Amino acid sequence: MDSKWILSVLLVIGCAFAEVTPPKKTGRGFIGIKNDDDNTATIDPAAIAALRSGLTTVFFPIVYSVVFVVGLTANGMAIWVFLFRTKKKHPSSIYMANLALADLLFVVWMPLKISYHVNGNDWIYGEPLCKVLVSFFYGNMYCSVLFITCLSVQRYWVVAHPLSTQRKNNKVAIGVCAAVWAFIWITSIPLYLYDHTAKINGMNITTCHDVTIVDPKDPYGSIKHPLFYFMFMSTVAFFVPCIVIIAAYVLLLQTLGNSMEESTSGKTRRKAFLLILVVLLTFLVCFVPSNIMLVIHYALLKAGQANNGYGFYVTTLCLASLNSCLDPFIYYFVSDEFREHVKNTLLCRSSRTVEREKVTFSSMKYSKKTKSFVSASNNTESSNC
Repeated sequence: MDSKWILSVLLVIGCAFAEVTPPKKTGRGFIGIKNDDDNTATIDPAAIAALRSGLTTVFFPIVYSVVFVVGLTANGMAIWVFLFRTKKKHPSSIYMANLALADLLFVVWMPLKISYHVNGNDWIYGEPLCKVLVSFFYGNMYCSVLFITCLSVQRYWVVAHPLSTQRKNNKVAIGVCAAVWAFIWITSIPLYLYDHTAKINGMNITTCHDVTIVDPKDPYGSIKHPLFYFMFMSTVAFFVPCIVIIAAYVLLLQTLGNSMEESTSGKTRRKAFLLILVVLLTFLVCFVPSNIMLVIHYALLKAGQANNGYGFYVTTLCLASLNSCLDPFIYYFVSDEFREHVKNTLLCRSSRTVEREKVTFSSMKYSKKTKSFVSASNNTESSNC
């Protein structure tokens, strides 16, 4: 009995060591085997074909171009509205403004990403800029998740506790936003501790965050920083917020279902459903596939195994950037005030003109007989509202 137990322990230990066995000298997937002679990386033919394929050189630039144009326009307008149009600041507007800022800080780097893929996945801007691009890419992803979580909780609290003073506590919202930014900047440090560029042997290109160079002598040491970062962030900054968002929306729907004032709850219920739909779409397209594939990819790297689904993995990372285009729809469905300000901005109507029209409109009465608005002095005026 003792011998069987000892044999079982030895088998477990053997399997554990087998998981961290260094990869062979031939490239496996998008693992680059370091060449000490010329400081290049060797990858296999499948990886070379992927780097030369239309997926990375045509499809990715198209997606990133759409992200740049739409994200820059929509989030730039959102920040303009929050800064110069919204007079009464409230927690939701503070969260939305910070979310728009995170998206804007990300999309301004898109031209470098587009140029990289158009040039055949050849990064010509140096290692420091590659690190900055990667940190802003993942920083935006997790910033978006955290701020959407804040918006979801705030939305539930406003509906469930309409008379609470906490629903208008801007100091709490500002403190939470500051904590989110500090968390993102601190947790991005591991991304600056290792190189993201790799000069590919035989291709005359330098990749940026596409090929992970592994030293056969120390395979775990080559990936310990990205492994720590992505495992930690996927758990703390994605899966935990997902649980919070699901709980907030379940409670929100229960609260709306128990509401007895049908005249007021109908509109609120429709807005809540639209908000949940947009958030669900954003997570299903942008966040869920990319974070699952990040965990799988780096778990395979740790085990020294090839990622045969690397094409799908890099595609999910490309689609993750679409959150910068989808986030403005969240603002649209969260805030009636935001929708009104956007409409007035597009119509080039100043805040003073809008306020004047509101005052004029409020001083008029609607006449059923003439089907028009009548002022206090009984002068009939037609309505353009």
